[in-house]
Amino acid sequence: MKTESESLFEKAKKLIPGGVNSPVRAFRSVGGSPFFTKRANGCHLTTVDGQELIDYVCTWGPAIHGHNHPRIREAISNALEQGTSFGTPGPAEVEMAELITEVVPSVEKVRMCNSGTEATMSCIRLARGYTGKSKIIKFAGCYHGHVDSLLVKAGSGALTLGNPDSAGVPDSLARETIVLPYNDEQAVEDALLENKDEIAAIIIEPFPANCGLILPKPGYLEKLRSLCTANKVLLIFDEVMTGFRLGIGGVQERTGVTPDLTAMGKIIGGGLPVGALGGKTEIMDYLAPLGPVYQAGTLSGNPLAMAAGIESLRILKEENPYESMEKMGTMLAVGIIEIAKSHGIALQVPQAGSMLCFYFSESQVDNFDQAIACKHERFNTIFQKLLSSGVYLPPSSYETCFLSSQHNEEIISLTLEKIKSAFSSL
Repeated sequence: MKTESESLFEKAKKLIPGGVNSPVRAFRSVGGSPFFTKRANGCHLTTVDGQELIDYVCTWGPAIHGHNHPRIREAISNALEQGTSFGTPGPAEVEMAELITEVVPSVEKVRMCNSGTEATMSCIRLARGYTGKSKIIKFAGCYHGHVDSLLVKAGSGALTLGNPDSAGVPDSLARETIVLPYNDEQAVEDALLENKDEIAAIIIEPFPANCGLILPKPGYLEKLRSLCTANKVLLIFDEVMTGFRLGIGGVQERTGVTPDLTAMGKIIGGGLPVGALGGKTEIMDYLAPLGPVYQAGTLSGNPLAMAAGIESLRILKEENPYESMEKMGTMLAVGIIEIAKSHGIALQVPQAGSMLCFYFSESQVDNFDQAIACKHERFNTIFQKLLSSGVYLPPSSYETCFLSSQHNEEIISLTLEKIKSAFSSL
């Protein structure tokens, strides 16, 4: 007899491409059918079949306070009383801009949009308009949303489905994108030299989190900053995933490396659709209506999303959960490594704050090629074992696990017990 999730998925496949509205949700990488969620609270999901799961996806990052936080729910409810959309400027947009510019080191002005993809797309257009140059450097395995020119050697769902170079992207557009290996300073120097005065920007996930979690080698981000400055190239940090999560100011606060433009999203929507781009005033003022670079959106600065995002940032400022989440992330990562060692299994668990991943590899993973060379079938086995025992990891070994402030020592200990049991099956 089919479960309710299986029945819903069969119906969904007749109505929605692949049965899902975002590809990685289809469980193609890990096998089996996806579960359907009926509610979420704290660090748990409850499926339509009644199974309660400890959640290490956290709606792919935004749920830093856990699911269904009462203050965020109340903020949305209060905003809803005033209307769902105005199509005019609203006071919450100004408050959100004040909060972001206060905490993100590189941001002097900010423009709201509706998704991380819109944010990175707008950063690229703005960089080209500001510099008058057309080529972009990105890094293999870094995913910047489903923007045509950036779906080249992409990570996340594109990589999970084995198709990092998407159909539908014209060769002429792809040729404007130079793809380099992450953590290779010389490759960047060579590309800048070979394409002198043609590069508008370098866009990077400073901590790539869409092909697992790759950490920069010491000095790498600093070198990118100096190379961009020397070559009059804009440095764009895609902090859609790391922003407000690895510190309220993101990677740039954590490392002290300041980009020219920053793409943001996820946490600043409090669980509702949102994106933002921000940077130096001189660059941001190239956006319409002040400048010649056009960018617009009917629902940009939507009052419900602004209310949820403002409350999310307020909670971060008031509660400052980063030290606690770092502690929980370290506890989980160290515990997983110890379990793997006890079973004689080679495993790397890179971790930064409340983010970590599984690399079944003998050695440290520093780039895309090393990430895809890992033994992903082992992750798939672990995923299924944990799911059946009540722990939900991202349904792809190329994705990153997220913790929330609701993941406490008791939850981490319980998770490690279940991981220990799952590893015995390897």
